[in-house]
Amino acid sequence: MNKKVFVFDDNTDILELCTIILQDAGYDIKTSSTSNHIIDQVMAYTPDIIFMDNWLPDVGGIDATRELKSHDLLKNIPVIYFSANNDVKSLADQAGADGYLSKPFDIEELEDIISKHLAM
Repeated sequence: MNKKVFVFDDNTDILELCTIILQDAGYDIKTSSTSNHIIDQVMAYTPDIIFMDNWLPDVGGIDATRELKSHDLLKNIPVIYFSANNDVKSLADQAGADGYLSKPFDIEELEDIISKHLAM
């Protein structure tokens, strides 16, 4: 069965790019441009890994990640923090994310971080 990736980003270009790359690599992918009702969104799809942008409308990436990490059923899904911000590492730490990926990223970096977190 294909591994499922959920990408949260308010930039539709990034969502399209991720979709193309990850489908090519054999993953199932769902995307969302908002992290509102994050628990409901993630419960409905039960992904194997989540990419979370920092700048999301309404509920930002940090709060959305914290919500996931405090949820008993969802806290073990790896969340990769995803930002063009220079402080992406410290933002990921604040959010309690499992890893981070700086934008712009290359295809190999994206695939590497997924296989690293899904191999566990």
